[in-house]
Amino acid sequence: MQLVVGRIGKAHGIKGQVTVEVRTDEPELRLAPGAVLMTDPPSVGPLTIADGRVHSGRLLLSIEGVTTRSGAEALRNTLLIAEIDPDELPEDPEEFYDHQLIGLDVVTVDGEAVGEITEVAHLPSQDLLMVRRADGREVMIPFVRQIVPEIDLENQRAVITPPPGLLDAEDAVLAVPDPAEGDTSEDPS
Repeated sequence: MQLVVGRIGKAHGIKGQVTVEVRTDEPELRLAPGAVLMTDPPSVGPLTIADGRVHSGRLLLSIEGVTTRSGAEALRNTLLIAEIDPDELPEDPEEFYDHQLIGLDVVTVDGEAVGEITEVAHLPSQDLLMVRRADGREVMIPFVRQIVPEIDLENQRAVITPPPGLLDAEDAVLAVPDPAEGDTSEDPS
């Protein structure tokens, strides 16, 4: 099974190093020297990692055969793809690969069917589970413990405790300022 583990960013320096946007929780394993990675677009790869280091909070990689800045620039926006065993589990039991979550049935703690996970969106603030409802609508569920307290891979389900309005907008509880407290915003005029 193939797993996207990174995306090549800008060239760094003049010796062919590239910055990498890491898309794995295990970069020391997936992006280690000697790792051979498939690519998207496929015509660019496979690529072999020669060396890596962290500089100013960013992962820098040297790729075998890429020794110039222009060679590194030609790799920009290339996805790095690792081949993994589909039965392999992350080291942390509280972590999951996307392929383990996609297809899980989603139910509330009361047992009410919600839908099926179709995608996992990795956003800067948090991950979202994209869930297709039986009526075809799609809802986005924040993948946080308070809302998704249980992932049961054995029974192929995710249990959620949705706050009001998460699944149905008509159930939303709106926080409206109390007019008795007055408007605390400053008048710009």
